[in-house]
Amino acid sequence: MIRAIIIEDSRLARLELRELLKSFPQINIIGEAENADTAIDIIQKENPDLLFLDIHLPGKDGFDLLQELNHVPAVIFTTAFNNYAIQSFEFNTIDYLLKPLSHERLAKAIEKAKNNISTSEKKEEKLYEDQRVFIRDGEKCWFVTIRDIRLLEGKGNYTQVHFENNKPLVLKPLQHFENILDDSIFIRANRQQIINLKYVKKGGSWFNGRMKLEMISGEEIEVSRRQTEKIKKLFSF
Repeated sequence: MIRAIIIEDSRLARLELRELLKSFPQINIIGEAENADTAIDIIQKENPDLLFLDIHLPGKDGFDLLQELNHVPAVIFTTAFNNYAIQSFEFNTIDYLLKPLSHERLAKAIEKAKNNISTSEKKEEKLYEDQRVFIRDGEKCWFVTIRDIRLLEGKGNYTQVHFENNKPLVLKPLQHFENILDDSIFIRANRQQIINLKYVKKGGSWFNGRMKLEMISGEEIEVSRRQTEKIKKLFSF
């Protein structure tokens, strides 16, 4: 069963999508939202597998919504506008459907979502700090001990891995590393960065209730509001 949320400001459009989804028993609609703020609250509470997301919303748009999430579920965009397709694939996008939605296109999108979610849910072996991993970027290769990785940054479907003076790009999304790294050492600071807590030099307050960390290596990391309290407790800031 795929747990999904519909995010759409038009009540009629939400009803129409719900009717279409009755043909797909594998989709369990666990919530609806007509704006980004309500959607964020539901997503953080329910941790859905899939979003049916309109781009044009009152106030914050669909992209603003996704930018505020630390972990982006699979997304099927449902919109009347075709000029956002390229931008949409900066996120965990399954498909981009133009309104009015057709049963055939929706069926194809849901099949993609099912395959994507099934693959991502496969159990991945955890990596611990004394283990070594092989990293390759083009013609360059490294054997890296996990404890030596200080920072990981999401770059679309790639992740940039920072260790010593190296920053290779690996063809795996940041979510993959969040799933396999030891969460007592590595923590998601924001939507695009995971940090090794042992490399944090100091931290301080930032604006809007967030904080900023300085790494031993000099990088400055802005921590999302959602993770700020967690990190403060870890370091007793």
